[in-house]
Amino acid sequence: MTARLLRTGFGVPLRILMFAMFVLCLSTASFARIGVVIAVAPPPIPIYEQPVCPGDGYLWTPGYWAWGDDFDDYYWVPGTWILAPEPGLFWTPGYWGWVGDSFAWNEGYWGPEVGFYGGISYGFGYFGVGFVGGRWDGGHFFYNRAVSNVNVTVIHNVYNTTVNTTVINHVSYNGGNGGITARPTPQEEAAARERHVGPVAAQTQHAQEARNNPQQRASMNQGRPPIAATARSGDFKGEGVTRATEAGGHYEAPVNRGGNGARGSAPTHVRDLPPAERPAAPNTGNAKMDRKLEKQQQKQYAQQQKERDKLQKQQEKEDQKAARQNSDAARQQTEQRHAQQTQQLQQRHQQQNMEMQQRMAAPAPRGGGERPR
Repeated sequence: MTARLLRTGFGVPLRILMFAMFVLCLSTASFARIGVVIAVAPPPIPIYEQPVCPGDGYLWTPGYWAWGDDFDDYYWVPGTWILAPEPGLFWTPGYWGWVGDSFAWNEGYWGPEVGFYGGISYGFGYFGVGFVGGRWDGGHFFYNRAVSNVNVTVIHNVYNTTVNTTVINHVSYNGGNGGITARPTPQEEAAARERHVGPVAAQTQHAQEARNNPQQRASMNQGRPPIAATARSGDFKGEGVTRATEAGGHYEAPVNRGGNGARGSAPTHVRDLPPAERPAAPNTGNAKMDRKLEKQQQKQYAQQQKERDKLQKQQEKEDQKAARQNSDAARQQTEQRHAQQTQQLQQRHQQQNMEMQQRMAAPAPRGGGERPR
């Protein structure tokens, strides 16, 4: 599993232990901003056009790669225009930062100043430091037409200040091998200690919509999401949606990496998996416990076989459908989806089997047949 869940000798996932140790080193102001910790670097920022601002008072929130723990893949949360929770607040984007040997997500926030966002060039006013897409004046937001896409027949509070954006780095994370080397300035550190407002409900719902769309996942779109940005949050259809014109760089999705790091070494279909072995009879030294564990084993084995058969039939049906479409792109997407499904099924069953083995290895309860010493 490339997006690994390593464990310590105490049975605690290593990335969770690292996360806890990292939290101890954080200031109170930074603590609430740290989210998921993962071992796989996010894809580069894709290249896309900014939709037209839908109305006065909307601020641009750039797109970003989020991680889906339930399907072990990055997915693209489209950039979108969001109404500021109150006048005078700016959006500081979240960013991935290298911590120990993993990447930690630093949550974005609303505040009176734009803080540190990893030096990531998200574009459209967020070029690594600060924000040059607009400013607040007298309770009204004024848009910089040089970097913000606004319709001046609808929005009149605009200005034009040229910004040099000739050099753009599409790297989407700070630190680590190949990451951005920027560090927060004293001003950005001060901004992190100011009053914050977390993502508003519209942003949370927007991210959830992206999470539920398989086409937004990196393994499906190869770093070029079909929905790169939207004019309004949660609206993934219509004229306000823009596609990524190209990926920001090469990305090898976790599903295509095997244990030795070689591309394509992971099984593509359920039929490629080795036959499941029937579990060995338990021998805890407690006959009653052995019978109970054997029933649990057989039930788990039967359920796993049922899940394998069901997914295999589904994959075969989808393969036939993709073949009828006579499209290389459709076949490739189907194969990528099947590889991801197969890996997830295999990992889930391996985890279940490990947990069963741990129960079998546990000491038998005292009384009624204690395990011999």
